[in-house]
Amino acid sequence: MIAELLPSPIGTGSSFVDFDAALTALYPQEAAAVASAWPKRRQEYANVRMCARRAMRELGVPPAPVLSGARGEPLWPDGTVGSLTHCPGFRAAALGRTSAFVGLGIDAEPNLPLAEDLLEFISLPQERARVHALTRSSPGVCWDRLLFSAKEAVFKIWFPLTERGLDFSEADMRIDPEEGTFSARLLVQGPTADGGRIEEFHGRWLSRQGILLTAIALRRRTGR
Repeated sequence: MIAELLPSPIGTGSSFVDFDAALTALYPQEAAAVASAWPKRRQEYANVRMCARRAMRELGVPPAPVLSGARGEPLWPDGTVGSLTHCPGFRAAALGRTSAFVGLGIDAEPNLPLAEDLLEFISLPQERARVHALTRSSPGVCWDRLLFSAKEAVFKIWFPLTERGLDFSEADMRIDPEEGTFSARLLVQGPTADGGRIEEFHGRWLSRQGILLTAIALRRRTGR
């Protein structure tokens, strides 16, 4: 499903199930990174990296370990940018070349409502007003959870560009229910990349098989 949200050329891999073989397919460095983790965490880690290997193969990149940085961000092979996501019942990876893309951010969440106090924590007042309006008009999608997912996708593309955090209150999200798109207007100074300052991110979303997916692909404007 994630491939539907991303432009070409981006390699993707996804799965609705976990494979026990994923654990034995880890590179030694990856296995060491989760050696002391709970079994569930090891399964998530291994299976999303199996998706990453599929994305590499699809893009024509040699398979390589995907270790984690100080904030848990995936560390991709030189010359590539990518993103990982996992939630109950779904794992996915996306990978592009730095010659074509400045950054990628993907996120998956179950199509289930957030707790009311969590919605207040992750949203601005105007965002909550939009979520409540969407919930009344189109109740089939848990718009509060979709808002959360979109903000996660924004953070995943933001952090590799800035190496600093982005608070939930520092981007104003708008979701288009008809077009399957969303935008994030930064309320803090955005990073300078690809010859200009980034002030907004634009992405796409879908809801299918009980999963909400969001994706942002920041295409490079200048050749490298």
